[in-house]
Amino acid sequence: MIQILYFEGCPNRDATVALARNVLSALGMAEEIEEVEVRDQEDAERLRFPGSPTVRVNGVDIEPDIYSRTHFALACRTYGTSGVPPRELLVVALEHASGKQSRP
Repeated sequence: MIQILYFEGCPNRDATVALARNVLSALGMAEEIEEVEVRDQEDAERLRFPGSPTVRVNGVDIEPDIYSRTHFALACRTYGTSGVPPRELLVVALEHASGKQSRP
């Protein structure tokens, strides 16, 4: 399952959902996409939310190095210079979750 965690008004939410749908279609996968609204700081800390949008596959963030972060807040998240994650991060995470590829 893909989870997209976001806060209301996130400017990159729709593009990230569209990316997830596109990648699933391209890979021929019928995974579900669950959108999870992070409403306040308490939610952010409980969900270990590094920013919006956050994409997880089977509960694991698609960005492997994210777990070194200790600050969680209702803030925008960037992936390099973009607010939308790179397609390749999602592809690798999905292939890893399906057992087709090991994660780097």
